[in-house]
Amino acid sequence: MKNYTHLTDEDLVKLYANGNNDAFDTLLNRHKSRVFSYIFFTVRNREVCEDIFQETFVKAITHIRQGRYVESGKFLSWINRIAHNLIIDYFRREQNVFTCSNDDYDLFNSIPLSDSCVEDCLVKEQVLNDVVRLMEHLPESQREIVRMRFYDDLSFKEIADKTGVSINTALGRMRYAVLNMRRMAEEKGILLN
Repeated sequence: MKNYTHLTDEDLVKLYANGNNDAFDTLLNRHKSRVFSYIFFTVRNREVCEDIFQETFVKAITHIRQGRYVESGKFLSWINRIAHNLIIDYFRREQNVFTCSNDDYDLFNSIPLSDSCVEDCLVKEQVLNDVVRLMEHLPESQREIVRMRFYDDLSFKEIADKTGVSINTALGRMRYAVLNMRRMAEEKGILLN
């Protein structure tokens, strides 16, 4: 196996798209801990996390092989977006399992109502959905900062370096993004916890 660690993510994606499996192994090794941590932090269940993690990279493989990966210099953001969508799908499936039946009053399918983990997960999913929807309405420069900060877990110094702006500009964009999202949330009656 050749050593590809010196290549950029985009170079590795190109190599993999052309049939070099070692290039994808390098991508996987480069990003697996951050993607796994992101998923685990959200779902708080190791088994579910491992399933979503696997599915994330299977989807990435499929997209790359089908030529559907758009080169943007942000592979980690892209792979985290796949993971995020799979997490939302998981919580939606779970939410359907834990819904009230009006016909037979079998509330939450006999699951004890004191299961705060289920409630926390559902609340977190709703907040994530609301934040994602609000982010779509932000200017691109603000949306990029929010995505890098919260989904890629980058420091403001790293964000400034990646975007080619000063730290103060990155902080300012984040501040305006938060203010804009709060304003939009109030206008739409969305409660962000």
